[in-house]
Amino acid sequence: MRHACPFPRGSLRARHLPSVPHMSEIKTIGVLTSGGDCAGLNAVIRAVTYHAIQFYGWKVLGILDGTAGLIDRPVRYRELTIPTFDSGLLRESGTFLGTTSRGNPLRHEMPDGTFRDLSPEFAEGVRQLGLDALIVIGGDGSMRIVSKLCEAANIAMVGVPKTIDNDVQGTQWSVGFATALTVVTEALDRLQPTAASHHRVMMLEVMGRDTGHIALNGGIAGGADIILVPELPYTVAGVARRIRDLLSQGRTHALVVVAEGVKTEDGEKASAPDANGHCRYGGVGHYLMDKLAPHTGAEIRVTILGHVQRGGTPSPRDRLLASAFGVHAVELVAQGRVSRMVAWRENGVIDVPLSEVTIGPRALDLNDPLIRTARGLGIHLGEQRAKNRD
Repeated sequence: MRHACPFPRGSLRARHLPSVPHMSEIKTIGVLTSGGDCAGLNAVIRAVTYHAIQFYGWKVLGILDGTAGLIDRPVRYRELTIPTFDSGLLRESGTFLGTTSRGNPLRHEMPDGTFRDLSPEFAEGVRQLGLDALIVIGGDGSMRIVSKLCEAANIAMVGVPKTIDNDVQGTQWSVGFATALTVVTEALDRLQPTAASHHRVMMLEVMGRDTGHIALNGGIAGGADIILVPELPYTVAGVARRIRDLLSQGRTHALVVVAEGVKTEDGEKASAPDANGHCRYGGVGHYLMDKLAPHTGAEIRVTILGHVQRGGTPSPRDRLLASAFGVHAVELVAQGRVSRMVAWRENGVIDVPLSEVTIGPRALDLNDPLIRTARGLGIHLGEQRAKNRD
């Protein structure tokens, strides 16, 4: 059933919505992956291709390396067919189309240090390929950037959320999150025996630049004693006290999970420039180790999972989610319901306006049932500072 436009006719927003071809006019759609990679991306591309070809007879073009494939000359793409996926791509992590998480084509830095908007190049790439709609698989940053590019190119867009951080607005689950949780949980399963054997505190630094979804979910599943997330304040003294309490109770070890985006006590994010001068998050685990060691008397070791969380065979949940999202995204295009993103809520696939998605990352809800679960298990979340100045 075709839904009415959510904006009144003649409104500013309605005038700037991309033109939507009627289903009978659609001949070719594009699909691309943008931002950081994760498990399940190939499963989304597979679902989009299968449904678009088998049910609508559309041509499907996979854009290589995200938006760069449409901006570069010659345009870089490959036609996707049913046999494309006979090699088992459903089971492979990453994205066989390639992706990029660096730079902003809306403000591309030129060799002379000036900045340029590459929207015209993007629009010309769309025109050269004859695309009638574009399905974009990305996180919150990609949704924001690519939706503006599509609006400037006057092409219909449907988004599919993916990110190991699970911080895309409007959806409870994003593609890639479930597999990342498996990696974190398995890492804790491996760290616990060695921590117990050597009477050590093992600290696991996980991804989560702005939010603590991975740390909270993975920490609970992996039996962590302390979980630190960007959304909840902490003090070194409070964490040290919890470690001392555990050891005084007869425990020989402890497990700590910390999100990479957790700040130092001075309010700074732990980061360092890479060889190209780009800021990279990470290092809060070693910061905490140095701060905690004098106050606990414990031997502390730090493990930084890093990009290990992005890889691995996609979990069954990620494959199911990816398949459901890909089919629904094609249906949205067929129904002319574009400028929307597919989402998972209350055990089902829905869709939401992109305007509700492109407002920044989805932080942990402080009333999240899992926060109550962690507290009920006696896990130290570091939030006590707000009450008693740990």
